[in-house]
Amino acid sequence: MSDLDSQSTLRRLFDAAVASALPKRLVDHLPPPTKGRTVVVGAGKAAAAMARELERAWPGELSGVVATRYGHAVATERIAVLEAAHPVPDKAGCAAAQRILEAVSGLTADDLVICLLSGGGSALLTLPADGVSLADKQEVSRQLLACGAGIDEMNAVRKHLSAIKGGRLALACAPAKLVTLAISDVVGDDPAVIASGPTEADPSTYADARAVVAKYGLTLPPAATALLAAEPDETPAPGDARLAHAEYRLIATPQLALRAAAAEAKRLGLNVLLLGDSIEGEAREAAKVHAGIARQIAAHGSPVARPALILSGGETTVTLKGKGRGGRNSEFLLSLAIALNGLPGVYALAADTDGIDGSEDNAGAFISPDTLARAAALGVDAGARLADNDGYGFFAALGDLLVTGPTHTNVNDFRAILLL
Repeated sequence: MSDLDSQSTLRRLFDAAVASALPKRLVDHLPPPTKGRTVVVGAGKAAAAMARELERAWPGELSGVVATRYGHAVATERIAVLEAAHPVPDKAGCAAAQRILEAVSGLTADDLVICLLSGGGSALLTLPADGVSLADKQEVSRQLLACGAGIDEMNAVRKHLSAIKGGRLALACAPAKLVTLAISDVVGDDPAVIASGPTEADPSTYADARAVVAKYGLTLPPAATALLAAEPDETPAPGDARLAHAEYRLIATPQLALRAAAAEAKRLGLNVLLLGDSIEGEAREAAKVHAGIARQIAAHGSPVARPALILSGGETTVTLKGKGRGGRNSEFLLSLAIALNGLPGVYALAADTDGIDGSEDNAGAFISPDTLARAAALGVDAGARLADNDGYGFFAALGDLLVTGPTHTNVNDFRAILLL
């Protein structure tokens, strides 16, 4: 199989994973109409596409507003779509969050709120708590993104600096019935973590948020530090009776997406090793582990024989030390290429299923046995690029970026290593 055919196969598997998690799945999870009003709110990279599918399927009156990332909007008729920044929030995100709170105010027990959530909702649904400014939240976001914190740690801080996250949106919807339809982009599919859990009870506390700040040695703005110390209004904890009106339904998950890719791989005659949807840790270190497994298969035909496919998902992290461009998937692949060192017959794709790797315009990239040789011929030093966190620049120089544009879903990272 040629490099081109290998890339086509890997892209086919990625497309199968994405297709299994598209917003149209929500039609199988809709609640029955109510005799009162139906209001739709939500946030995330898939929120606009989810709103469009809901409009098409809903039989009665409908209104509302959702927030999505710039460039991820789609045409809707009854639900307003607002665009905002991700991963660092902006004024548009604050305005969208305020519009969402206004949309659910004054409802009755006869009314229904449908909340549409997906990855990216944490940044897009931004409403700083009293005493904290948008500039403060932006600085906190930058520090959290750069320090290598896990998504649950990041969200513990975000929730306690917010007037809408960590179950606070659910409180604002009462006494109306609230049904959340969510596409999971987090390890473990925990509703309290997806989009910082605006409609779900929050098991984290102010103390947990302070512990994250201390663990990573963050220097937060004074107003944020003061709020975390003062503990003015704890988020609703699990079992809080004020959330009795709220229900949560997952419509797509990373594991389902990996299973769809595995099924497609088996149809192609590949022996599949599915490592699961919960791979975390530093992207460059996770790559070394994947490379070790690939070497085991290549040398010994175990735990599966060639032709083989290693699949994994989850959400790795990158601790920024350099000044290069690139997200966690390009960093994973660059580290993987170095660890494999041209191992014959091994090809790989790593990409974010939302179509955006970090803050760049690519979903991910490809590697092949000649990746390092081609880079060297161009004078591109793989080790130096990795040290500079410049996976994007490395793969752009080779023409090996995967650019899909917004996929209108988000079920976390997708990694596929093909051994022929």
